[in-house]
Amino acid sequence: MAVYKEPLYYEIAFSFVDAKKQADLFEKFIEKYSKVKVKRVLDIACGPSLQLRELAKRGYEAVSLDLSPQMLDYLKQKAKEEGVEIEAIKADMTNFKLKKKVDFAFIMMGSFMFKNDEELLRHLDCISNSLKKGGLYLIENMELDWPNFKPQNWVMKRNRIKVRVIYKLEQKDALSQTSEENIILEVDDHGKKLKFIEKGIIKHVFPQEFLTLLKLNDQFKFIGWFERFKFKKLKKGRMDNIVLLRKK
Repeated sequence: MAVYKEPLYYEIAFSFVDAKKQADLFEKFIEKYSKVKVKRVLDIACGPSLQLRELAKRGYEAVSLDLSPQMLDYLKQKAKEEGVEIEAIKADMTNFKLKKKVDFAFIMMGSFMFKNDEELLRHLDCISNSLKKGGLYLIENMELDWPNFKPQNWVMKRNRIKVRVIYKLEQKDALSQTSEENIILEVDDHGKKLKFIEKGIIKHVFPQEFLTLLKLNDQFKFIGWFERFKFKKLKKGRMDNIVLLRKK
């Protein structure tokens, strides 16, 4: 887990996100579609979570969940520096249970990835058990158009640290719908050159397959596919997206 052990470089790599605008969009979805008043929120596979930190600043009770202790330690440190409180939980997103339920849950940056359908169903069970009835689950960047995916690379800079990101998917087996995911961070930290590589096998979930799994799970109402940055439903599949579910 080399990449996920480097929270500072990871945060810089994805610092192009506008957490305030994303939180604004969350609140629009909550206002229109949530059937409960939202006070407590959960970020799954949170990483450094600029979004959760922004929500904490707005007065929400913030809960973070991640498998990487380095990410959670960094998040707690940043929360302390920013004067907010964030509850940190180290757990696998396919096997967790909260002591206190939340009103709204979200997962960002295409982290909604599983090795098989059984893992996905276990994840939905965990979310259902952790979310109040009528609460929303927001999924950002589900792979709705993966056959047309092209390798991506970009560069971000902060305080004389430069991070180049290379992200690609290589198909492994069409029958099992699996690909190898590759994330590479090439870092120049004040002249010191570092490289971090993360590889893993993921299963692609087709949109209609996802809807069938939701029916099998039978704990969520499907609200719709939406554009990633707009309060607007999708007209066709695209990699930049939001999927919205509501706990029955």
